[in-house]
Amino acid sequence: MIFAINEINRNPDMLPNVTLGYRIYSDCGTIDILRAALALVSGVKEEVRDNNCTKVETVQAILGHSGSRPTIAFQKVVGRFHIPVISHFATCACLSNRKQYATFFRTIPSDYYQSRAMAKLVRLFSWNWIGAIAVDNKYGHDGINAFIQSAQEYGVCIEYSESFSSSGPPENLQRIITIIKHATSRVIVAFMSHREIKLLAAELYKQNITGLQFVGSDAWITDHSLTDSEGHSILEGSLGFVVSRAEIPGLEEHLRRLHPSQFPHSQFVRDFWEETFDCSLNESADPQRKPCSGSESLQNVESQFTDVSELRFTNNVYKSVYAAAHALDNLIKCEDGKGPFASGSCADPKHIQPWQVVQYLSTVNFTTGEGERVYFDKNGDSPARYELINLQMANKGIMKGVTVGRYDASLPESHQFIMNNVPVVWGNWLTEEAPVSVCSERCLQGTRKVLQKGRPVCCYDCIPCPAGEISNSTDSIHCMKCPPEYWSNDKRDACIPKTIEFLAYDEILGTLLAAFSLLGLFLTMITTLVFYCHIETPLVRANNSELSFLLLFSLTLCFLCSLTFIGRPSEWSCMLRHTAFGITFVLCISCVLGKTIVVLMAFRATLPGRNVMKWFGPARQRISVLAFTLIQVVICILWLTINPPFPFNNMYLYEDRIILECALGSAVGFWAVLGYIGLLAMLCFVLAFLARKLPNNFNEAKLITFSMLIFCAVWITFIPAYVSSPGKFTVAVEIFAILASSFGLLFCIFLPKCFIIMFRPEQNTKKHIMGKTSNNDIHY
Repeated sequence: MIFAINEINRNPDMLPNVTLGYRIYSDCGTIDILRAALALVSGVKEEVRDNNCTKVETVQAILGHSGSRPTIAFQKVVGRFHIPVISHFATCACLSNRKQYATFFRTIPSDYYQSRAMAKLVRLFSWNWIGAIAVDNKYGHDGINAFIQSAQEYGVCIEYSESFSSSGPPENLQRIITIIKHATSRVIVAFMSHREIKLLAAELYKQNITGLQFVGSDAWITDHSLTDSEGHSILEGSLGFVVSRAEIPGLEEHLRRLHPSQFPHSQFVRDFWEETFDCSLNESADPQRKPCSGSESLQNVESQFTDVSELRFTNNVYKSVYAAAHALDNLIKCEDGKGPFASGSCADPKHIQPWQVVQYLSTVNFTTGEGERVYFDKNGDSPARYELINLQMANKGIMKGVTVGRYDASLPESHQFIMNNVPVVWGNWLTEEAPVSVCSERCLQGTRKVLQKGRPVCCYDCIPCPAGEISNSTDSIHCMKCPPEYWSNDKRDACIPKTIEFLAYDEILGTLLAAFSLLGLFLTMITTLVFYCHIETPLVRANNSELSFLLLFSLTLCFLCSLTFIGRPSEWSCMLRHTAFGITFVLCISCVLGKTIVVLMAFRATLPGRNVMKWFGPARQRISVLAFTLIQVVICILWLTINPPFPFNNMYLYEDRIILECALGSAVGFWAVLGYIGLLAMLCFVLAFLARKLPNNFNEAKLITFSMLIFCAVWITFIPAYVSSPGKFTVAVEIFAILASSFGLLFCIFLPKCFIIMFRPEQNTKKHIMGKTSNNDIHY
């Protein structure tokens, strides 16, 4: 302070024709501090070292105190007299209350900002499960409460929050040690002074409780006396914030020029001098030491007093003096009409009132020689700028604070922390990575958090997302449903397109059905070839060869039609498969119906006096087949015109896959096609049944009856199977019905005839067919 005042007094640009004076009170204890404050308020009777100072009744500003508790006490007294108080180390957030401490300013950030910085530090290292311990006074309670409030805003949970005092009962400390021992959190935020942290560390050391990561407040994190305490190794790796380090040019030379003659009444200077040079300034006080010669000098002495490498709080004192000086300088240099008072008036430099200094202090804004900007906000607080300190063991077992980062609250949220490329020593000593302190491990992608009943929000269980839902971020609180066309993968962390399923040629079922279709086609062509090669034989001619070939042609189309049901449905294939199926089967049944009618007519024509075949000759047979088929063609045309089948992505039958199928379009059209086929089949079955008692050697009617029985049985069972089969199996059922009924017609009607043609040619005679040859006449 003296150095800064002398520097200002030598500066011609600041406070011209004005010399700053001071009075130092080095009292300790709240009562003595209050007494000193009252002395300053009542009026200064003597100024130090300068006889030219103007005698004033009261001081213009008070610098100090370093502690929050005494500052709170005397600020309430001097505040009534509107005297500004500028503190370099009183950090209690309560002092920001302008209603109670309207004249208080400080060059150190409030504990509120330190608490928020500590909360952001905890969040930076992903510690969301921590313990909090504070000193049992207003400084500790306000600081830790501000920290807890900020931490909870960032999603950090507090496992326990306790407080104790160095002057309190030992049972309180033992109770806290027990809590720490049984706690699951490994990070402790300690908002206390060096006295309490020494007691806590010593007790933890005695009970061998290690592996804790401390986050400390600036009241103890850089205290040099920590190394001398028992169990200080417990605190190695601690992190904490302190005000930024600075350089003050000329301060070291000023300190090295110190001599006891300059401060003859200072007990501190006397004790320091005697300890440093091992001599006595007062021989009667310590006869064992040699008397000081007076030629001792600090120029070549290395001590903590002359060490200016860690100027932190000292720089705050320096800034406090300059803040007061700038306020007085602005007051003196005020121009009328531009002042801060009513009508732009200025203060009278010869009669400066303390409340006027308060007004100017509120608007102080200057930059130090180191480039640091100094100003006060509306609460009298300085900008929150800190260095992040890590306690590391240096040589000879000395614990030293190493700067590993910086924090500036005036910057945007994402840029407030700037970490240096300096290795951090952690409190667990075992790894080079930050320790983990969480209540529950992070929920990985594919899971969601479910809070544990009766516990903080940081304690939860990780539940896998259900099928069809995903979470693609860690610690997700809910799972997102996949879009209808997508489904969750096995890890439940991504939505993937659903598998599109249809009856394909490359799967076993599709291959088998296609093979049977081609087999039926092959057998039909062989049968046609057999009939064609024996077209002049009685058996072929007697069974109406024209209708037989037409029936074989329709069966060929039926087998080919089943292939259209296999493969990826398209708009054309959907329309083709149903209409081709309907028309070819009607053509087939129409031919069978024609053959049945021919059989009946042929039987009736053999009776005397009957000539019915003229009413159902070849021309009328062709017309009847064409007429029956045209009716189905008309039904199909109406179906395709009004509401045709179309490819449809069925996403409702299965959750995890899409069934690509042909929607019927008009269900009425589909069932009309099937109904017409069924009607013709029933008519054919009835007529064939009526003709079942023809002569034994003429088996056409019996074969037709049996084939129609199989046909009707297949299609009657098809209806419930079709309705109840899911997905691609619906198509498989329809193909199976087509193949089964086609094979039934082929085998029942043509297989016996082919057997006779190929293996029983002696039965392929007109006499045998007309029933005029008995089986005994046939020789094998």
